[in-house]
Amino acid sequence: MTTFPDIPEAGEGTVFTLTNVSGCHLPVLEPTLKKLMQRVEEEENIRFSELELVYVDEDEIISINKEHLDRDYVTDIITFRYDEEKSNKQIEGTLFCCAPRIEEQSDEEKTSLREEFYRVFIHGLLHLAGFDDQTEEDMIRMTQRENYYLELLIGEL
Repeated sequence: MTTFPDIPEAGEGTVFTLTNVSGCHLPVLEPTLKKLMQRVEEEENIRFSELELVYVDEDEIISINKEHLDRDYVTDIITFRYDEEKSNKQIEGTLFCCAPRIEEQSDEEKTSLREEFYRVFIHGLLHLAGFDDQTEEDMIRMTQRENYYLELLIGEL
């Protein structure tokens, strides 16, 4: 991939913030999250300039869902993109993840807790990169990309 002088290399200059107010233990490591972020940048030809990852409880995710999306239920992740530049070169966003819901999904899907937390993080990154999951076709495409990044991650661990 060719980069231009004004576009930083993957992960360079990215402000990454991880906050956990969920009360749950997180089975993820910040360096691994950053590696995943960098892989998504490289593979999708995008750049994250600022990324905030916030783990919340069920009450907080419902509150965010109601206030911003007019939905009254628990979900695993809500993604907000803030930058006005839609060229995908300097993405700013927040991923609100519901740790208790991700734990439930891990049981439902029979996946390891760690894998499910990383999958939801990847899912949010893909949303910020412009992927959607509103149609069945889009969902399949997004799940394929999630699986791809999880396989890369497993190969590196």
